[in-house]
Amino acid sequence: MDPIFLMNNVWIMVSGVLVFLMLGGFILLEAGSTRMKNAGHIAGKTVFTVGITSLVFWAVGWGFIYGSEGTLIGFGDFFFGDATTMGEGLAGSTDFFFQMAFACIAMTVAFGGFAERAKLSAYVVFAVLFSALVYPVVAHWIWGGGWLADHGKQDFAGSTVVHLTGAMAALAATIILKPRIGKYNKNGSSNDIAGHNQVYTALGVLILWIGWFGFNAGSTLEVADAFFGYVALNTQLAAGAGAIGAMLIVWAVTGKADVPTTLNGALAGLVAITASCAFVEPWAAVVIGFIGGLIVFLSMKFFDKAKIDDPIFALSVHGTVGVWGTLSNGLFATPELASVGRPGLFYGGGFEQLGVQIMGVVTSGLYAFVVAFILLKIMDKVMGGLRVSEEEEIVGLDLSEHGSYGYPENLPQTDKNTKATGA
Repeated sequence: MDPIFLMNNVWIMVSGVLVFLMLGGFILLEAGSTRMKNAGHIAGKTVFTVGITSLVFWAVGWGFIYGSEGTLIGFGDFFFGDATTMGEGLAGSTDFFFQMAFACIAMTVAFGGFAERAKLSAYVVFAVLFSALVYPVVAHWIWGGGWLADHGKQDFAGSTVVHLTGAMAALAATIILKPRIGKYNKNGSSNDIAGHNQVYTALGVLILWIGWFGFNAGSTLEVADAFFGYVALNTQLAAGAGAIGAMLIVWAVTGKADVPTTLNGALAGLVAITASCAFVEPWAAVVIGFIGGLIVFLSMKFFDKAKIDDPIFALSVHGTVGVWGTLSNGLFATPELASVGRPGLFYGGGFEQLGVQIMGVVTSGLYAFVVAFILLKIMDKVMGGLRVSEEEEIVGLDLSEHGSYGYPENLPQTDKNTKATGA
């Protein structure tokens, strides 16, 4: 067996595992950024919906993306079962595993708009619909040989396909579900509903950061020339610059180096460089990440003033910055590295590639938002509402949806429990 074939498959399997590890980062990030009474719910629904997404992707998602090529949608190769282990490039099952991990990440981003107020049943149903009807369509347009691929749309690892698509679905959910109880006052002012554990949040960001090397560098899909090292370098530089940019702007505006904002800046740098990590020079990666850190702070303030309650800032980190990351290709892509499309504006490519990037952002974002909004509206009517009752929201989703508490030692014991334990 060709050793390069083996090495390619080992590298992509390891990268796929790193991408799945990011789900643990999302659990800690979302749990730490929200209140203690919802921590167990957040952890449990993430694992459960990843299971649903995996099955749906196996049944139809892969086929809609990579089935027989069509302009708008792929079709065929459903219920994936390719056992081929010889050939060039990747074994079918290795490629499938890697791509399935991306679908799970997009779904997790979308669920950021549901946080602290949605019924568990809403997560279950929307996981099926998003994984079948939203994500695969955008992925096909750009990665599966669809119409945006024909135009040379550059999105190396998914600033649009994964992050913007998930964020636009999150925006639809946030609008329909409305803000959490106590977030906004009658006079229009906003209350800060702080997360319960910044250490969880920081550890979640670090796990995501590590997983991103599988996300971006793994998207080389091969070990030839060790180009994955260059992609990893750009990824690291952008993440560091994003953290610095966000910390500097929040410090300048508020007088305090706010920890959650700085952490979101690191994620913003990672999201921003995801589209361009293989197409730009390292100095440009620093610029892209730094601007992403600035943008995420401004975007967080914008959505708060617009009374759009985004508990884990998915709309800003993955949405607004996902747009910037995608557009940055149209500015910074070099002639030597632009394996797809054309060089960017600053490298003599004119406005052509920037125009393609803008078209891709607008059409992909609109599709994800409109379809997600329609699906969620239908669910809202059929299911008698997507949101838990006021009483259930106040008690917390741990108890109201699952009957147990994420931190059980902090739950006051009843007389029955006291007698049973002999306390």
